[in-house]
Amino acid sequence: MDDQKVVIPLKRFLLIDQCPADWKSLDLYLFRDEAVTFYVGQSHLAFSRVWEHLLIGFKGHSIVGRFIWVNWPRSMNFTIELMSSRSEEFSSVANDVNAAERQLIQQRSPCFNASQNSQPTPIPQSYLQPNSEFRRRQSLNKLIHEAERAVKAEDTELWMKEMEQAP
Repeated sequence: MDDQKVVIPLKRFLLIDQCPADWKSLDLYLFRDEAVTFYVGQSHLAFSRVWEHLLIGFKGHSIVGRFIWVNWPRSMNFTIELMSSRSEEFSSVANDVNAAERQLIQQRSPCFNASQNSQPTPIPQSYLQPNSEFRRRQSLNKLIHEAERAVKAEDTELWMKEMEQAP
């Protein structure tokens, strides 16, 4: 069994340009915020497929990718989850990747999965629709730089809190 699971904020995911070796067996992925799952998918290499959604989202060829960019910078706090269809969680479907994806879709009712999803969750009203105009259409490098600054600020804030609590 491969019970490894990666749960990472999008802003931190954007700072990883090469798939870590121990993530290469992960074949399921999802995009979500704290309350709603936006999309569930599968790929031989989930890390690369998430990047593909992000890259082609600029051109509108991935609905979840476009949704992320039209909701930037708020979307940098979305969560990316990578998991393995070979985990214990999917033993009830014989660890089949297609069945595992279907199980996740049925459990979470993601907004953008139309197939195998009888009742997709509506996009929360607090977000722009994926067909909205880009508010801050920039190059991917600029957006990654914004994510980098946000991560650095977050890490500095955590470090300061730890220092305040130290004896």
